[in-house]
Amino acid sequence: MKKTSTRLADGRELHYYDRRDDAVRDAVDRRPLDTISTSAEIRRDPLLGDAVAIASHRQERTYHPPADQCPLCPSGDGRLSEIPAADYDVVVFENRFPSLAGAEGRCEVVCFTSDHDASFADLSREQAALVLEAWTDRTAELAELPQVQQVFCFENRGAEIGVTLGHPHGQIYGYPFVTPRTELMLRSAAEHRERTGRNLFDDLVERERDQGVRVVLEGEHWIAFVPYAAHWPYEVHLYPLRRVPDLRALDEAARTEFPQIYLELLRRFDRIFGEGEPPTPYIAGWHQAPFAGAGRDDFGLHLELFTIRRTSGKLKFLAGSESGMSVFINDVPPETAAERLREVASE
Repeated sequence: MKKTSTRLADGRELHYYDRRDDAVRDAVDRRPLDTISTSAEIRRDPLLGDAVAIASHRQERTYHPPADQCPLCPSGDGRLSEIPAADYDVVVFENRFPSLAGAEGRCEVVCFTSDHDASFADLSREQAALVLEAWTDRTAELAELPQVQQVFCFENRGAEIGVTLGHPHGQIYGYPFVTPRTELMLRSAAEHRERTGRNLFDDLVERERDQGVRVVLEGEHWIAFVPYAAHWPYEVHLYPLRRVPDLRALDEAARTEFPQIYLELLRRFDRIFGEGEPPTPYIAGWHQAPFAGAGRDDFGLHLELFTIRRTSGKLKFLAGSESGMSVFINDVPPETAAERLREVASE
């Protein structure tokens, strides 16, 4: 992998990740852009204790532009985009409309490929491996920023999820706090350690391997399963079999096998609902340990992948119980979901 760093016309950082070591990245952003000014701030809810990002400037972000005006495609044919180059492998740059900025954190955009009409599932294993390297490198760099306590690499896919740009891309959030979801996992892990003397993530993976009924697929270094108490109709958690706290700690064997496992998972998601169905909308995100604090060594890196589609033509909405009380109601038994995901395996 070769990394080349530069800046856009308004001062934002941009990083090219190339598979070829001889790639030359010297294109200059020629757009007449003003320096980015954001109004992002973090407010704490006094009742729940969680954090809310207030970011009114995001009302102006680009919304479903025509394909020939996509800001994530390479520049060319007289049109200048967010990426100055005429082509690229993987690109990461600071979000022009960040939810978190400055002392309040960091938001970045990850373009998986220059092909506007592709999806992550269409990538080759070599391309997917390069995305993993980019995620890892950004996690390492953001860990050095004093305002960032935790990094979340994720992809929103599909208009049903709320995606406003059709180009295959994801995002990276550098939070200035430990997120509520992670705090809950750390608390559960600490209680499990105190009660049993063992690691919660290790025991969870061991239980799923032993029972087998919810396992979707397993390699030499990764296991994917539908969790026992899945919140979403089709939800899969992907764990390395050697527990690590974050992406930086994955060994070469796990990195090498990851593209094969993950691409197969995404391709199965697109086959869940049968032939002729539109691409399955999903959210995929890496859960990594905070960079400091109690419980980091007990945390288990994992990726969570889920769809809000519950059956053909029907979505799972977060209505009264879910939105009002955070109590999920799942219409698809986890064992049934796992069986379906095994049925649609690639031949």
